Amino acid sequence: MKRVVATIWILGLSLTVWAQEPERPEIDIQTFVEDMFQVPDQDINYDDLYESLYQLYLNPINLNNTTKSELNSLYQLNIRQINNLTDYIAHHGPLLSIYELQVIDDFDTQTIDQLRPFITVRSKGDYATQGNLIQRIAKEENTYLLLRTERTLENKKGYIRQDSGRYLGSPYKVYGRFLTRHTKDFSLGFTFEKDAGEQMIWDHKQKQYGFDYYSFHLFLENKGNFKKINLGDYQMQFGQGLILGAGFNPGKGAETITTVKRGNSGIRPYSSVLESGFMRGAAFTYTLAKHIDISPFYSHTRKDAGIQPAGDLESYEEYVSSIQETGFHRTHTEKNKRHQITEQTFGINLTYNDIGNKNFQGGVTYINNQYSVPLIKSPTNYNQHEFKGQQNYNLGVFANYNWHNMLLFGEAALSKSGGKAYVAGLMSSLSPILSMSFVYRHYDRNYHAFYGNAFGESSRTINETGMYWGIHLSPSKRWTFSAFYDRFHFPWLRYRAEAPSTGYEYLVKAQHSPNRKINLYLQYRQQSKELTITQETQLKKLAAGLKRSLAANLDFNVNTYLGLKSRVQYSTYNLAGNKTEGISIIQDVNIKIARFKISTRFAVFDTEDYENRQYVYERDLLYAFSIPAYSGLGTRSYILVQYRPHKKITLWAKYGRYHYDTKTESIGTSNEQISGHIKSEIKFQIRYKI
Repeated sequence: MKRVVATIWILGLSLTVWAQEPERPEIDIQTFVEDMFQVPDQDINYDDLYESLYQLYLNPINLNNTTKSELNSLYQLNIRQINNLTDYIAHHGPLLSIYELQVIDDFDTQTIDQLRPFITVRSKGDYATQGNLIQRIAKEENTYLLLRTERTLENKKGYIRQDSGRYLGSPYKVYGRFLTRHTKDFSLGFTFEKDAGEQMIWDHKQKQYGFDYYSFHLFLENKGNFKKINLGDYQMQFGQGLILGAGFNPGKGAETITTVKRGNSGIRPYSSVLESGFMRGAAFTYTLAKHIDISPFYSHTRKDAGIQPAGDLESYEEYVSSIQETGFHRTHTEKNKRHQITEQTFGINLTYNDIGNKNFQGGVTYINNQYSVPLIKSPTNYNQHEFKGQQNYNLGVFANYNWHNMLLFGEAALSKSGGKAYVAGLMSSLSPILSMSFVYRHYDRNYHAFYGNAFGESSRTINETGMYWGIHLSPSKRWTFSAFYDRFHFPWLRYRAEAPSTGYEYLVKAQHSPNRKINLYLQYRQQSKELTITQETQLKKLAAGLKRSLAANLDFNVNTYLGLKSRVQYSTYNLAGNKTEGISIIQDVNIKIARFKISTRFAVFDTEDYENRQYVYERDLLYAFSIPAYSGLGTRSYILVQYRPHKKITLWAKYGRYHYDTKTESIGTSNEQISGHIKSEIKFQIRYKI
């Protein structure tokens, strides 16, 4: 009956739209991330998160040929919705159109609108291609060249000083990307970048040829039994991220259910400008049998590090205390650390997929890392259990199982040191209006995984035990309530905590959408972590640092041309009886006029210390991400203009400005220091669709 209703609906709609599938909207990733994960945090690598989300957008999921695990990786559907979708297709056959989602239980207009950038509805024949790879690339419409430049207008100390610490290059940051792709067929990309302060030189000795950083990939899909083939730069995600955890992993936030589980996305091409956290070499996924995929991989990368003589370390002639991951090569000191050691990585993943009812997935992963120079941390009390040596390996197993409207997931792993890590959890749709989640994790103090990124409080998968509970309630289409509580314990010392410590975090959010034009929410977050303080007697002890944050937000789309966004953030921080505060008030105005899109902001902020800094999302150039921390006393304003003079050409320009209290003598520290109380930046970008 539902298929009959859907067919009539689509046929009726075709009278006005000629039965054409709606064009996938070009996603505003900043808005998407802010709507789903409204808890900005300094521990999250937002550039990597942005790039991962962008990859999801570039490779939309075909709803007629997908798995429950792949649908879960979108972080937008609960278990009930995923089961309803797969059951509908199993009983009625492939979807005829995206419009057909409206007749499936629990799929409302808002859910479909959120999904549209990441999904498509196609038959297998729609992916048919003609000609060899070169011919297909030449004919591909999804091809573009993007160029961007930006700089801070005021002079920073690094450009003025005349000693050896001076920045060697210009204050302009330059970035470019060429990309051509065809969904489920191929992706070919090339990226280059020069950071502000870096040189553009041709120096064979330093192995620099023009720009400071290059990235390249050739990615192929669905070539016989080869599901994926990647040459060049890539990342991988298997299981729950204990061993390989690259991908869109937003962590704890206002979306309290769907984000606790990692998606098993496997191999994906890498084209970001982050100069760490990726592999460079070759990897592929091959279907051995109907149920089993094998994914071997190899990588050889150069890393930045300062090599030091071993001294009294008799086992080694030299060592490095840390690998530099900033990617900056602006001064002589930074350049001397450029590409000083090599990392060779190889491994394999085996994944079993239940292709019958698609309810089970499991696998095993092995990885081996080898360094040309041993890594030995400079000794401190808290890093005694960090990795030491030239070689590390990890072995782990994972499994996911759908049982009715409940998804169970888990992974366990072991590193060469003997350190263990495991994570287990569930997500459940208890009813059409109520969902819940639970996660337990434990990471030994000596568990080492260089590419791990599992769920947790810390940015690294080490020295942590915790339990997380999440709940989401939708009593009506206009009201939603969500909350989580996370209790964690650090069994060993950590930075700023000179003893084993504990903490907790919880969040409560209420959201109301009285109509399609208005959306408002109120969000409260409280976080406690123990830190070391020194008493008057000079004795040290742990004290709980308590941060409370409150955010109120109103989005009002006046019409198709004008949108308003008002936001207030307030926080307090209390440590050993010393209480400080911070507040920011933000007003955005977004305008669409013909071929122009204009985004503006004016914000006022006043924070007593850095603990109360206010993280706020900003709109930025396409494929760029901005989430600055407002700190001190001042204002922040910007204007972003997008103009499309031709269907193949789009232009962007942004001007932003911080105006601090006039008593402020300087902004920033070290080489980034600016004299005065004003800091401003300009950005320009052009995209040409070939």
